Amino acid sequence: MENKQQSNGVMKENNAVKKKVNWSGSLIVASLTGAFGSSFLYGYNLSVVNAPSAYIKKFYNETWERRYGFSMDEGTLTLLWSMTVSIFAIGGLVGAIIVTPIVKFFGRKCTLLLNNVFAVTAALLMSLSLLAGSFEMLMLGRIIMGVDAGISLSALPMYLSEISPKEIRGSLGQVTAIFICIGVFTGQVLGLPEIFGQESRWPYLFGAIIIPSLIQVVILPFLPESPRYLLLEKHNTSKAEKAFQKFLGKDDVSREIEEVLAESRVQRNTKLVSIPQLLRTRAVRWQIVTVVVTMGCYQLCGLNAIWYYTNNIFSEAGINRETIPYVTLSTGAAETLAAVFSGLVIERVGRRPLLLGGFGLMTVFFSVLTVSLTLQDTVHWLPYLSIFCILAIIASFCIGPGGIPFVLTGEFFQQSQRPAAFMIAGTVNWLSNFAVGLLFPFIQAGLQTYCFLVFAAICFAGATYLFCVLPETKNKTFHEISQAFAKRNKVTLEMQEMNHYPGERKSSAEQESNFTSSVDNGETKKEVV
Repeated sequence: MENKQQSNGVMKENNAVKKKVNWSGSLIVASLTGAFGSSFLYGYNLSVVNAPSAYIKKFYNETWERRYGFSMDEGTLTLLWSMTVSIFAIGGLVGAIIVTPIVKFFGRKCTLLLNNVFAVTAALLMSLSLLAGSFEMLMLGRIIMGVDAGISLSALPMYLSEISPKEIRGSLGQVTAIFICIGVFTGQVLGLPEIFGQESRWPYLFGAIIIPSLIQVVILPFLPESPRYLLLEKHNTSKAEKAFQKFLGKDDVSREIEEVLAESRVQRNTKLVSIPQLLRTRAVRWQIVTVVVTMGCYQLCGLNAIWYYTNNIFSEAGINRETIPYVTLSTGAAETLAAVFSGLVIERVGRRPLLLGGFGLMTVFFSVLTVSLTLQDTVHWLPYLSIFCILAIIASFCIGPGGIPFVLTGEFFQQSQRPAAFMIAGTVNWLSNFAVGLLFPFIQAGLQTYCFLVFAAICFAGATYLFCVLPETKNKTFHEISQAFAKRNKVTLEMQEMNHYPGERKSSAEQESNFTSSVDNGETKKEVV
Protein backbone atom coordinates (compact mmCIF):
# COMPACT_ATOMS: atom_id res chain seq x y z
CA MET A 1 0.00 0.00 0.00
CA GLU A 2 2.78 2.40 0.99
CA ASN A 3 4.69 1.66 -2.22
CA LYS A 4 1.56 2.30 -4.25
CA GLN A 5 0.99 5.64 -2.53
CA GLN A 6 4.62 6.60 -3.04
CA SER A 7 4.37 5.63 -6.72
CA ASN A 8 1.24 7.73 -7.15
CA GLY A 9 2.99 10.62 -5.42
CA VAL A 10 5.94 10.40 -7.79
CA MET A 11 3.62 10.28 -10.80
CA LYS A 12 1.76 13.37 -9.59
CA GLU A 13 5.06 15.15 -9.00
CA ASN A 14 6.29 14.26 -12.50
CA ASN A 15 3.01 15.44 -14.05
CA ALA A 16 3.30 18.69 -12.12
CA VAL A 17 6.82 19.16 -13.40
CA LYS A 18 5.66 18.57 -16.99
CA LYS A 19 2.96 21.17 -16.64
CA LYS A 20 5.47 23.73 -15.38
CA VAL A 21 7.84 23.24 -18.32
CA ASN A 22 7.85 26.33 -20.50
CA TRP A 23 9.92 27.84 -23.27
CA SER A 24 12.22 30.40 -21.68
CA GLY A 25 13.38 33.39 -23.71
CA SER A 26 16.97 32.12 -23.80
CA LEU A 27 15.85 28.68 -24.99
CA ILE A 28 13.80 30.20 -27.81
CA VAL A 29 16.54 32.62 -28.88
CA ALA A 30 19.21 29.89 -28.76
CA SER A 31 17.16 27.50 -30.90
CA LEU A 32 16.10 30.13 -33.46
CA THR A 33 19.53 31.75 -33.73
CA GLY A 34 21.33 28.41 -33.88
CA ALA A 35 19.01 27.09 -36.59
CA PHE A 36 18.97 30.32 -38.63
CA GLY A 37 22.75 30.28 -39.04
CA SER A 38 22.94 26.50 -39.53
CA SER A 39 20.08 24.31 -40.82
CA PHE A 40 18.48 27.31 -42.59
CA LEU A 41 21.62 27.65 -44.73
CA TYR A 42 21.55 23.93 -45.54
CA GLY A 43 17.99 24.19 -46.86
CA TYR A 44 18.74 27.44 -48.66
CA ASN A 45 21.69 25.92 -50.50
CA LEU A 46 19.59 22.94 -51.58
CA SER A 47 17.22 25.15 -53.57
CA VAL A 48 19.23 28.28 -54.42
CA VAL A 49 20.98 26.77 -57.46
CA ASN A 50 17.74 25.83 -59.24
CA ALA A 51 16.46 29.25 -60.37
CA PRO A 52 19.71 30.64 -61.85
CA SER A 53 20.88 27.33 -63.37
CA ALA A 54 20.49 28.56 -66.99
CA TYR A 55 22.45 31.75 -66.26
CA ILE A 56 25.19 29.87 -64.41
CA LYS A 57 25.58 27.41 -67.29
CA LYS A 58 25.85 30.35 -69.67
CA PHE A 59 28.53 31.86 -67.40
CA TYR A 60 30.44 28.54 -67.50
CA ASN A 61 30.28 28.45 -71.30
CA GLU A 62 31.33 32.08 -71.76
CA THR A 63 34.25 31.67 -69.34
CA TRP A 64 35.41 28.55 -71.18
CA GLU A 65 35.16 30.27 -74.56
CA ARG A 66 37.09 33.32 -73.31
CA ARG A 67 39.89 31.08 -72.02
CA TYR A 68 40.21 28.53 -74.80
CA GLY A 69 38.65 30.24 -77.82
CA PHE A 70 35.82 27.75 -78.34
CA SER A 71 32.56 26.79 -76.65
CA MET A 72 32.44 23.69 -74.47
CA ASP A 73 30.39 20.77 -75.71
CA GLU A 74 27.08 19.85 -74.09
CA GLY A 75 28.55 16.83 -72.28
CA THR A 76 31.30 18.89 -70.62
CA LEU A 77 28.81 21.57 -69.59
CA THR A 78 26.47 18.96 -68.10
CA LEU A 79 29.37 17.35 -66.23
CA LEU A 80 30.54 20.68 -64.77
CA TRP A 81 27.02 21.58 -63.70
CA SER A 82 26.42 18.16 -62.14
CA MET A 83 29.68 18.51 -60.23
CA THR A 84 28.63 21.98 -59.04
CA VAL A 85 25.39 20.58 -57.62
CA SER A 86 26.66 17.26 -56.21
CA ILE A 87 29.96 18.52 -54.79
CA PHE A 88 27.90 20.09 -52.00
CA ALA A 89 27.36 16.55 -50.66
CA ILE A 90 31.11 15.80 -50.75
CA GLY A 91 31.72 18.87 -48.59
CA GLY A 92 28.94 17.73 -46.28
CA LEU A 93 30.63 14.36 -45.83
CA VAL A 94 33.90 16.09 -44.92
CA GLY A 95 32.06 18.27 -42.39
CA ALA A 96 30.35 15.23 -40.83
CA ILE A 97 33.73 13.49 -40.45
CA ILE A 98 35.56 16.40 -38.79
CA VAL A 99 32.73 17.48 -36.48
CA THR A 100 33.54 15.01 -33.66
CA PRO A 101 36.92 16.47 -32.58
CA ILE A 102 35.62 20.02 -33.10
CA VAL A 103 32.63 19.68 -30.75
CA LYS A 104 34.86 17.91 -28.23
CA PHE A 105 37.47 20.68 -28.00
CA PHE A 106 35.39 23.78 -28.71
CA GLY A 107 31.95 22.78 -27.42
CA ARG A 108 28.59 22.78 -29.19
CA LYS A 109 27.95 26.54 -29.21
CA CYS A 110 31.49 27.53 -30.17
CA THR A 111 31.43 24.98 -33.00
CA LEU A 112 28.33 26.66 -34.43
CA LEU A 113 30.07 30.04 -34.17
CA LEU A 114 33.34 28.88 -35.74
CA ASN A 115 31.41 27.17 -38.51
CA ASN A 116 30.41 30.60 -39.83
CA VAL A 117 33.97 31.01 -41.12
CA PHE A 118 33.14 28.34 -43.73
CA ALA A 119 29.79 29.96 -44.57
CA VAL A 120 31.21 33.48 -45.05
CA THR A 121 34.19 32.19 -47.07
CA ALA A 122 31.87 30.18 -49.32
CA ALA A 123 29.49 33.13 -49.78
CA LEU A 124 32.33 35.44 -50.85
CA LEU A 125 33.77 32.91 -53.29
CA MET A 126 30.41 32.15 -54.94
CA SER A 127 29.12 35.73 -55.07
CA LEU A 128 32.38 37.07 -56.56
CA SER A 129 32.85 34.26 -59.11
CA LEU A 130 31.05 36.15 -61.91
CA LEU A 131 33.05 39.32 -61.27
CA ALA A 132 36.31 37.34 -61.24
CA GLY A 133 35.33 35.30 -64.30
CA SER A 134 36.10 32.02 -62.52
CA PHE A 135 33.57 29.20 -62.32
CA GLU A 136 36.11 27.31 -60.16
CA MET A 137 35.38 29.83 -57.39
CA LEU A 138 31.71 28.87 -57.51
CA MET A 139 32.53 25.16 -57.32
CA LEU A 140 35.01 25.68 -54.48
CA GLY A 141 32.41 27.77 -52.65
CA ARG A 142 29.87 24.95 -53.01
CA ILE A 143 32.17 22.37 -51.45
CA ILE A 144 33.10 24.73 -48.57
CA MET A 145 29.39 25.43 -48.03
CA GLY A 146 28.90 21.67 -47.88
CA VAL A 147 31.50 21.45 -45.08
CA ASP A 148 29.50 24.10 -43.20
CA ALA A 149 26.30 22.09 -43.66
CA GLY A 150 27.95 18.82 -42.60
CA ILE A 151 29.17 20.37 -39.35
CA SER A 152 25.95 22.25 -38.58
CA LEU A 153 23.63 19.26 -39.15
CA SER A 154 25.52 17.40 -36.40
CA ALA A 155 26.44 20.22 -34.01
CA LEU A 156 23.01 21.93 -34.03
CA PRO A 157 20.87 18.86 -33.11
CA MET A 158 23.49 17.98 -30.49
CA TYR A 159 23.26 21.48 -28.97
CA LEU A 160 19.45 21.58 -29.05
CA SER A 161 19.07 18.13 -27.49
CA GLU A 162 21.42 19.07 -24.63
CA ILE A 163 19.88 22.43 -23.73
CA SER A 164 16.22 21.35 -23.76
CA PRO A 165 14.18 19.67 -21.01
CA LYS A 166 13.13 16.15 -22.00
CA GLU A 167 9.46 17.22 -21.96
CA ILE A 168 9.99 19.50 -25.01
CA ARG A 169 13.10 17.86 -26.48
CA GLY A 170 11.22 16.66 -29.57
CA SER A 171 9.63 20.03 -30.33
CA LEU A 172 12.94 21.83 -29.92
CA GLY A 173 14.67 19.21 -32.05
CA GLN A 174 12.17 19.81 -34.85
CA VAL A 175 13.45 23.39 -35.12
CA THR A 176 16.29 21.92 -37.22
CA ALA A 177 13.82 20.52 -39.78
CA ILE A 178 11.59 23.60 -39.72
CA PHE A 179 14.49 25.89 -40.62
CA ILE A 180 15.66 23.53 -43.37
CA CYS A 181 12.20 23.93 -44.92
CA ILE A 182 12.21 27.69 -44.41
CA GLY A 183 15.63 27.80 -46.07
CA VAL A 184 14.35 25.89 -49.11
CA PHE A 185 11.34 28.20 -49.36
CA THR A 186 13.52 31.33 -49.01
CA GLY A 187 15.78 30.11 -51.82
CA GLN A 188 12.71 29.68 -54.04
CA VAL A 189 11.40 33.16 -53.23
CA LEU A 190 14.71 34.97 -53.75
CA GLY A 191 15.17 33.09 -57.02
CA LEU A 192 12.05 34.68 -58.57
CA PRO A 193 12.72 36.88 -61.63
CA GLU A 194 11.53 39.99 -59.76
CA ILE A 195 14.20 39.54 -57.09
CA PHE A 196 17.52 37.81 -57.83
CA GLY A 197 16.48 35.35 -60.54
CA GLN A 198 18.03 37.42 -63.32
CA GLU A 199 21.26 37.07 -65.29
CA SER A 200 22.89 40.13 -63.71
CA ARG A 201 21.69 39.40 -60.14
CA TRP A 202 22.26 35.70 -59.53
CA PRO A 203 25.51 36.27 -57.55
CA TYR A 204 23.41 38.07 -54.91
CA LEU A 205 21.66 34.75 -54.22
CA PHE A 206 24.94 33.39 -52.88
CA GLY A 207 26.00 36.64 -51.21
CA ALA A 208 22.81 36.53 -49.11
CA ILE A 209 24.31 33.57 -47.22
CA ILE A 210 26.37 36.04 -45.18
CA ILE A 211 23.28 37.56 -43.49
CA PRO A 212 22.21 34.53 -41.36
CA SER A 213 25.85 33.89 -40.46
CA LEU A 214 26.36 37.44 -39.21
CA ILE A 215 23.13 37.34 -37.19
CA GLN A 216 24.27 34.12 -35.50
CA VAL A 217 27.74 35.56 -34.78
CA VAL A 218 26.18 38.65 -33.15
CA ILE A 219 23.57 36.89 -30.95
CA LEU A 220 24.83 33.39 -30.08
CA PRO A 221 27.88 34.51 -27.99
CA PHE A 222 25.50 36.00 -25.40
CA LEU A 223 23.85 32.61 -24.80
CA PRO A 224 25.28 29.79 -22.66
CA GLU A 225 27.10 26.69 -23.82
CA SER A 226 25.38 23.33 -23.45
CA PRO A 227 25.06 22.69 -19.68
CA ARG A 228 25.61 18.96 -20.18
CA TYR A 229 28.84 19.67 -22.06
CA LEU A 230 29.98 22.04 -19.32
CA LEU A 231 29.27 19.53 -16.56
CA LEU A 232 30.21 16.20 -18.13
CA GLU A 233 33.11 17.21 -20.37
CA LYS A 234 34.46 20.45 -18.88
CA HIS A 235 33.60 19.48 -15.27
CA ASN A 236 32.43 23.01 -14.53
CA THR A 237 29.50 22.74 -12.12
CA SER A 238 29.10 26.49 -11.60
CA LYS A 239 28.78 27.37 -15.29
CA ALA A 240 26.55 24.37 -15.93
CA GLU A 241 24.16 25.47 -13.17
CA LYS A 242 24.02 29.02 -14.58
CA ALA A 243 23.37 27.64 -18.08
CA PHE A 244 20.51 25.47 -16.79
CA GLN A 245 19.04 28.46 -14.95
CA LYS A 246 19.14 30.63 -18.05
CA PHE A 247 17.73 28.02 -20.43
CA LEU A 248 15.02 26.78 -18.07
CA GLY A 249 14.10 30.24 -16.76
CA LYS A 250 14.17 29.28 -13.07
CA ASP A 251 16.55 29.47 -10.11
CA ASP A 252 16.07 25.97 -8.71
CA VAL A 253 17.72 23.58 -11.18
CA SER A 254 18.77 20.99 -8.60
CA ARG A 255 16.59 18.31 -10.23
CA GLU A 256 18.21 18.85 -13.64
CA ILE A 257 21.72 19.00 -12.16
CA GLU A 258 21.12 15.77 -10.26
CA GLU A 259 19.91 13.98 -13.42
CA VAL A 260 23.12 14.92 -15.21
CA LEU A 261 25.28 14.14 -12.18
CA ALA A 262 23.75 10.67 -12.00
CA GLU A 263 25.29 10.08 -15.41
CA SER A 264 28.46 11.98 -14.48
CA ARG A 265 29.23 9.82 -11.40
CA VAL A 266 29.74 6.74 -13.54
CA GLN A 267 30.96 8.49 -16.66
CA ARG A 268 33.61 10.93 -15.49
CA ASN A 269 36.44 8.38 -15.90
CA THR A 270 35.24 7.54 -19.42
CA LYS A 271 36.83 9.33 -22.34
CA LEU A 272 35.01 10.37 -25.48
CA VAL A 273 34.00 7.20 -27.34
CA SER A 274 35.46 6.70 -30.81
CA ILE A 275 33.46 5.30 -33.73
CA PRO A 276 35.11 1.83 -33.55
CA GLN A 277 34.44 1.72 -29.80
CA LEU A 278 30.82 2.73 -30.33
CA LEU A 279 30.34 0.10 -33.03
CA ARG A 280 31.74 -2.56 -30.69
CA THR A 281 29.43 -1.54 -27.81
CA ARG A 282 26.76 -4.22 -27.65
CA ALA A 283 24.38 -2.13 -25.54
CA VAL A 284 23.82 0.38 -28.38
CA ARG A 285 23.92 -2.00 -31.34
CA TRP A 286 20.27 -1.61 -32.35
CA GLN A 287 20.32 2.12 -31.65
CA ILE A 288 23.12 2.46 -34.22
CA VAL A 289 21.25 0.32 -36.76
CA THR A 290 18.11 2.41 -36.23
CA VAL A 291 20.01 5.67 -36.77
CA VAL A 292 21.59 4.28 -39.96
CA VAL A 293 18.19 3.14 -41.28
CA THR A 294 16.38 6.41 -40.49
CA MET A 295 19.20 8.58 -41.89
CA GLY A 296 19.47 6.41 -45.00
CA CYS A 297 15.72 6.57 -45.63
CA TYR A 298 15.82 10.33 -44.96
CA GLN A 299 17.88 10.81 -48.13
CA LEU A 300 16.84 7.77 -50.20
CA CYS A 301 13.07 8.19 -49.82
CA GLY A 302 12.79 10.11 -53.10
CA LEU A 303 12.19 13.73 -52.17
CA ASN A 304 15.02 14.85 -54.48
CA ALA A 305 13.26 13.03 -57.32
CA ILE A 306 10.12 15.02 -56.57
CA TRP A 307 11.99 18.31 -57.08
CA TYR A 308 13.28 16.94 -60.39
CA TYR A 309 9.78 16.18 -61.71
CA THR A 310 7.93 19.20 -60.34
CA ASN A 311 8.30 21.54 -63.33
CA ASN A 312 7.33 18.84 -65.85
CA ILE A 313 4.25 17.84 -63.87
CA PHE A 314 3.11 21.44 -63.48
CA SER A 315 3.65 21.98 -67.21
CA GLU A 316 1.59 18.87 -68.07
CA ALA A 317 -1.21 20.23 -65.89
CA GLY A 318 -1.49 23.18 -68.27
CA ILE A 319 0.34 25.77 -66.17
CA ASN A 320 2.31 28.31 -68.23
CA ARG A 321 6.08 27.96 -67.98
CA GLU A 322 6.35 31.62 -66.91
CA THR A 323 3.97 30.90 -64.03
CA ILE A 324 5.62 27.65 -62.87
CA PRO A 325 8.26 29.35 -60.60
CA TYR A 326 5.44 30.98 -58.64
CA VAL A 327 3.40 27.78 -58.44
CA THR A 328 6.52 25.94 -57.26
CA LEU A 329 6.41 28.14 -54.16
CA SER A 330 3.45 26.03 -53.07
CA THR A 331 5.82 23.08 -52.57
CA GLY A 332 8.08 25.12 -50.29
CA ALA A 333 5.07 26.45 -48.39
CA ALA A 334 3.63 22.94 -47.93
CA GLU A 335 7.02 21.75 -46.70
CA THR A 336 7.30 24.55 -44.13
CA LEU A 337 3.72 24.22 -42.83
CA ALA A 338 4.08 20.44 -42.42
CA ALA A 339 7.35 20.86 -40.50
CA VAL A 340 5.78 23.45 -38.17
CA PHE A 341 2.79 21.14 -37.62
CA SER A 342 5.15 18.30 -36.72
CA GLY A 343 6.97 20.52 -34.22
CA LEU A 344 3.67 21.41 -32.55
CA VAL A 345 2.36 17.86 -32.16
CA ILE A 346 5.51 15.77 -31.67
CA GLU A 347 5.35 15.92 -27.86
CA ARG A 348 1.69 14.87 -27.89
CA VAL A 349 1.73 12.25 -30.64
CA GLY A 350 5.30 10.99 -30.21
CA ARG A 351 8.21 10.24 -32.55
CA ARG A 352 7.17 6.72 -33.55
CA PRO A 353 3.67 7.52 -34.95
CA LEU A 354 4.98 10.51 -36.93
CA LEU A 355 7.81 8.51 -38.50
CA LEU A 356 5.59 5.52 -39.31
CA GLY A 357 2.81 7.76 -40.60
CA GLY A 358 5.20 9.84 -42.72
CA PHE A 359 6.88 6.89 -44.43
CA GLY A 360 3.55 5.06 -44.77
CA LEU A 361 1.83 8.00 -46.46
CA MET A 362 4.81 8.52 -48.76
CA THR A 363 4.53 4.87 -49.84
CA VAL A 364 0.86 5.38 -50.73
CA PHE A 365 1.31 8.69 -52.56
CA PHE A 366 4.39 7.49 -54.50
CA SER A 367 2.31 4.55 -55.75
CA VAL A 368 -0.59 6.81 -56.76
CA LEU A 369 1.84 9.25 -58.43
CA THR A 370 3.31 6.41 -60.52
CA VAL A 371 -0.15 5.52 -61.79
CA SER A 372 -1.17 9.12 -62.49
CA LEU A 373 2.06 9.93 -64.37
CA THR A 374 1.84 6.76 -66.44
CA LEU A 375 -1.79 7.38 -67.47
CA GLN A 376 -1.92 11.18 -67.47
CA ASP A 377 -2.17 11.40 -71.29
CA THR A 378 -5.35 9.31 -71.26
CA VAL A 379 -7.37 11.19 -68.62
CA HIS A 380 -7.44 15.00 -68.62
CA TRP A 381 -7.66 15.45 -64.83
CA LEU A 382 -4.80 13.12 -63.85
CA PRO A 383 -2.11 15.85 -64.02
CA TYR A 384 -3.95 17.62 -61.20
CA LEU A 385 -3.87 14.39 -59.18
CA SER A 386 -0.09 14.34 -59.79
CA ILE A 387 0.21 17.86 -58.38
CA PHE A 388 -1.76 16.79 -55.30
CA CYS A 389 0.50 13.74 -54.85
CA ILE A 390 3.62 15.92 -55.04
CA LEU A 391 2.34 18.23 -52.31
CA ALA A 392 1.18 15.26 -50.22
CA ILE A 393 4.56 13.51 -50.49
CA ILE A 394 6.39 16.68 -49.43
CA ALA A 395 4.02 17.21 -46.49
CA SER A 396 4.27 13.55 -45.42
CA PHE A 397 8.07 13.76 -45.46
CA CYS A 398 8.18 16.90 -43.34
CA ILE A 399 5.67 15.62 -40.78
CA GLY A 400 8.07 12.91 -39.60
CA PRO A 401 11.04 11.68 -41.68
CA GLY A 402 12.22 15.24 -42.38
CA GLY A 403 13.38 16.05 -38.85
CA ILE A 404 12.89 13.21 -36.38
CA PRO A 405 16.05 11.27 -37.41
CA PHE A 406 18.13 14.15 -35.99
CA VAL A 407 16.08 14.10 -32.78
CA LEU A 408 16.51 10.33 -32.33
CA THR A 409 20.28 10.50 -32.79
CA GLY A 410 20.47 12.93 -29.87
CA GLU A 411 18.16 10.82 -27.70
CA PHE A 412 19.64 7.35 -28.22
CA PHE A 413 23.17 7.95 -26.94
CA GLN A 414 24.83 9.17 -23.76
CA GLN A 415 27.14 12.18 -23.60
CA SER A 416 30.45 10.45 -24.39
CA GLN A 417 28.90 8.51 -27.31
CA ARG A 418 26.93 11.35 -28.88
CA PRO A 419 29.66 12.95 -31.05
CA ALA A 420 30.60 9.57 -32.58
CA ALA A 421 26.92 8.75 -33.13
CA PHE A 422 26.31 12.04 -34.94
CA MET A 423 29.41 11.40 -37.04
CA ILE A 424 27.98 8.02 -38.12
CA ALA A 425 24.58 9.59 -38.79
CA GLY A 426 26.12 12.44 -40.76
CA THR A 427 28.28 10.10 -42.84
CA VAL A 428 25.26 7.96 -43.78
CA ASN A 429 23.25 11.12 -44.50
CA TRP A 430 25.79 12.65 -46.89
CA LEU A 431 26.80 9.39 -48.60
CA SER A 432 23.10 8.70 -49.28
CA ASN A 433 22.68 12.28 -50.54
CA PHE A 434 25.60 11.82 -52.94
CA ALA A 435 24.31 8.40 -54.07
CA VAL A 436 20.89 9.87 -54.93
CA GLY A 437 22.49 12.68 -56.95
CA LEU A 438 24.75 10.23 -58.77
CA LEU A 439 22.33 7.37 -59.43
CA PHE A 440 18.94 9.04 -59.85
CA PRO A 441 19.53 10.21 -63.48
CA PHE A 442 20.27 6.60 -64.45
CA ILE A 443 17.27 5.25 -62.51
CA GLN A 444 15.02 7.85 -64.11
CA ALA A 445 16.36 7.14 -67.61
CA GLY A 446 15.87 3.40 -67.20
CA LEU A 447 12.51 3.28 -65.40
CA GLN A 448 10.93 6.60 -66.45
CA THR A 449 7.86 7.26 -64.29
CA TYR A 450 8.18 3.83 -62.66
CA CYS A 451 11.25 5.12 -60.78
CA PHE A 452 8.88 6.26 -58.04
CA LEU A 453 8.12 2.62 -57.21
CA VAL A 454 11.75 2.29 -56.08
CA PHE A 455 11.18 5.10 -53.58
CA ALA A 456 7.85 3.63 -52.51
CA ALA A 457 9.67 0.36 -51.72
CA ILE A 458 12.35 2.21 -49.70
CA CYS A 459 9.69 4.08 -47.69
CA PHE A 460 7.79 0.84 -47.07
CA ALA A 461 10.96 -0.96 -45.93
CA GLY A 462 11.82 1.93 -43.59
CA ALA A 463 8.32 1.98 -42.09
CA THR A 464 8.40 -1.80 -41.58
CA TYR A 465 11.75 -1.71 -39.80
CA LEU A 466 10.69 1.17 -37.53
CA PHE A 467 7.40 -0.56 -36.71
CA CYS A 468 9.30 -3.64 -35.54
CA VAL A 469 12.24 -1.99 -33.76
CA LEU A 470 11.68 1.64 -32.75
CA PRO A 471 10.36 2.29 -29.20
CA GLU A 472 8.66 5.56 -28.28
CA THR A 473 11.21 8.00 -26.82
CA LYS A 474 8.87 10.85 -25.91
CA ASN A 475 9.51 12.27 -22.41
CA LYS A 476 12.04 9.51 -21.65
CA THR A 477 15.52 9.86 -20.19
CA PHE A 478 18.54 8.28 -21.81
CA HIS A 479 18.46 5.49 -19.23
CA GLU A 480 14.79 4.71 -19.96
CA ILE A 481 15.45 4.62 -23.72
CA SER A 482 18.41 2.28 -23.13
CA GLN A 483 16.15 -0.02 -21.11
CA ALA A 484 13.70 -0.16 -24.04
CA PHE A 485 16.50 -1.45 -26.28
CA ALA A 486 18.10 -3.75 -23.66
CA LYS A 487 16.14 -6.89 -24.58
CA ARG A 488 16.77 -6.47 -28.31
CA ASN A 489 20.47 -5.86 -27.67
CA LYS A 490 20.46 -9.03 -25.52
CA VAL A 491 22.08 -7.38 -22.54
CA THR A 492 21.01 -7.27 -18.91
CA LEU A 493 20.71 -3.86 -17.26
CA GLU A 494 23.95 -4.49 -15.36
CA MET A 495 25.78 -5.49 -18.57
CA GLN A 496 24.27 -2.51 -20.31
CA GLU A 497 25.62 -0.11 -17.69
CA MET A 498 29.06 -1.70 -17.92
CA ASN A 499 28.96 -1.41 -21.71
CA HIS A 500 27.99 2.25 -21.52
CA TYR A 501 30.59 3.07 -18.92
CA PRO A 502 33.61 0.80 -19.48
CA GLY A 503 36.56 0.90 -17.14
CA GLU A 504 37.01 0.35 -13.45
CA ARG A 505 33.84 0.59 -11.46
CA LYS A 506 33.56 1.90 -7.95
CA SER A 507 30.88 1.68 -5.35
CA SER A 508 28.25 4.39 -5.43
CA ALA A 509 29.30 5.64 -2.02
CA GLU A 510 32.95 5.88 -3.04
CA GLN A 511 32.06 7.66 -6.30
CA GLU A 512 29.83 10.13 -4.50
CA SER A 513 32.53 10.79 -1.93
CA ASN A 514 35.21 11.33 -4.57
CA PHE A 515 32.95 13.55 -6.67
CA THR A 516 32.04 15.73 -3.73
CA SER A 517 35.62 16.08 -2.58
CA SER A 518 36.74 17.15 -6.06
CA VAL A 519 34.46 20.18 -6.09
CA ASP A 520 36.09 23.46 -5.20
CA ASN A 521 34.38 26.87 -5.43
CA GLY A 522 31.64 25.48 -7.66
CA GLU A 523 33.99 23.89 -10.19
CA THR A 524 34.98 20.25 -10.45
CA LYS A 525 38.70 19.66 -10.56
CA LYS A 526 39.95 17.72 -13.55
CA GLU A 527 42.23 15.23 -11.81
CA VAL A 528 41.39 11.55 -12.12
CA VAL A 529 39.77 10.17 -9.00
